[in-house]
Amino acid sequence: MSEPGVLTEGRARPARYLGLAGAVLLGVAGWLGGVLAQVPPTGPWSAPRGPAATICWLAGTALMVGAWWALRAGAPSTRWAYVTAGLWLLPLLVTPPLASRDVYSYACQGWSYAAGQDPYRVGVAAAGCPWVDAVAPIWRDTPAPYGPFFVLLAALAAVLGGGLTGTLVLLRLYALAGVLLAALCLPGLARAAGVPTRRAAWLALASPLVGVHLVAGAHNDAVMLGLLLFGLLVLVRLPGKPRALVVAGMLLGLAVAVKATAVVVLPFAALAAVRGRYTWPALLRDGGWLGGAVLVTLAVTSVLSGLGLGWVGGLARSGDSEQWTSPPTAVGFVVDYVGELAGHRPGAVPVTRAVALLALAGLLVVLWWRAWTALRRLNDVRQRVHRLAVARPRVTLLSAGLALAATVALAPVFHPWYATWPLLVLAGSATRTTWFVVPAAVASFLTLPDGTTVARYSKAPGALAMTVLLVVLAGWASRGWRARRR
Repeated sequence: MSEPGVLTEGRARPARYLGLAGAVLLGVAGWLGGVLAQVPPTGPWSAPRGPAATICWLAGTALMVGAWWALRAGAPSTRWAYVTAGLWLLPLLVTPPLASRDVYSYACQGWSYAAGQDPYRVGVAAAGCPWVDAVAPIWRDTPAPYGPFFVLLAALAAVLGGGLTGTLVLLRLYALAGVLLAALCLPGLARAAGVPTRRAAWLALASPLVGVHLVAGAHNDAVMLGLLLFGLLVLVRLPGKPRALVVAGMLLGLAVAVKATAVVVLPFAALAAVRGRYTWPALLRDGGWLGGAVLVTLAVTSVLSGLGLGWVGGLARSGDSEQWTSPPTAVGFVVDYVGELAGHRPGAVPVTRAVALLALAGLLVVLWWRAWTALRRLNDVRQRVHRLAVARPRVTLLSAGLALAATVALAPVFHPWYATWPLLVLAGSATRTTWFVVPAAVASFLTLPDGTTVARYSKAPGALAMTVLLVVLAGWASRGWRARRR
């Protein structure tokens, strides 16, 4: 007998094939008007087959999102979820890059390093990359913002690939490996947190964001997430054991050495590392093992690559793009519009972004302290061992997912694939899912197959809509907080 609210395999079959039809349409859109190296970015409607590509893209995205949403309560079984997500990935594995030109940046940065250049000091254009025309113009003269481990992987792809096509194939295989690693870790994380594995696997792997952006777009976020989830799995399965802490620290260190975003998870990973009662000495002991392994891994990758910490400077250039899809940027736009009416020069975006980063720092501290307090409270609660075993990893994993969600919401820049960071962690730890599934579904519609963003054509109305949404959410949260206080 199936669980309440969960469809049987027979009733869920239409969703499987509707989503597959959507994935095929997205693959067709990629061949008609995807991110091709030899075609300069001219906009979705001016390209010869741009209208047909856009229609296929919108129809395919709608079908995939609709099918994913229909089973948001969980697939009929975990195996069914894996098989269906795998079917949806097949058309996206053989299409040109979709929805972003970042993979060409990876290829050129890898080529630059293999050619003896420092990608943290020299842009790919100045380095002489032969594929620079395929890179988005805004990133041709900027240093690489990625960690040394990923630069090494990109250089290996450039050397073994033998050309642009081979390099892109290897970069997509890296991304696929990251998604497969995450898929292997999800059931263990979900079971540790007391979440149905069939629901966690469906929400995380069948999301159109994963197929379109992590696999077809070959974003390095897939590699980061695979390493991150593997490290968290080791921690929740083997907390407090020195050897396991070292392994988990190495995995988390490699995740940070791919993309710096993973660093926000480290304080919560330290909580997951504690064995036994939650006390400050235990946190310093077990968290120290974990943190030491992370630092050693970062140091080793920096020394082996010969690049040091130059990638930290590249992070400052990631905010060169300004789009209303980032809430702080949208608020800055609206403030500028109001200021222009009063005769003031625009300049609010850097201010609102700085305020948001300060708010993020404070929010991360609050989230960590709430998690620590909740875990300390478990020390004194007399419950069955099984309930405690579930409560501990759920608190740490959920807090890590919330930290990633806050990072995405308050970052200076938002791209749709950023939503996969919290999505994959929260899918395996959150009991309520609508609040993060809805934004992920909306984010699926924010790009077009050639990499053009919807924000490009809707700056003013998008900024106003985002600001109004933030005000509404703030009012709703305030009323809920006052109700709880009463």
